[in-house]
Parts: sequence; C-alpha cells; structure tokens
Amino acid sequence: MNKRNLGKGMALGIAIGAAIGVALDNIGTWIAIGLALGAGIGSRWDRKEESDREKQGKS
Repeated sequence: MNKRNLGKGMALGIAIGAAIGVALDNIGTWIAIGLALGAGIGSRWDRKEESDREKQGKS
C-alpha cells in the first residue's frame, strides 16, 4: 500500500492547523488538531486509491 497520501494529508493538516493557531494565538492545540485531521484525510485518500485500483483490476 502506498502511504504517500497519508504524509500529504498530515502535512496539509499541520499547515492549516498552524495557520489557524497563529490566528487564534493557540498554535500547539491547532497543530495537534490539524495533524489528527490531516492523518484521517490522508488515510481516506489511501483507501480510496486502493479501492479504485481493485475496481480497475476486476473490470
């Protein structure tokens, strides 16, 4: 399984979390929230790609 999307999601989450954290003056909390959400999004992207590959193989 390719884990590149997980890393991309986590990086995106950290970036968004840091931006929100700077705006709200609570960087630590928002980086943690962004990391968790980004990992979830990246994991979902990985599962979607895997299911798309399986569908292509069965057709």
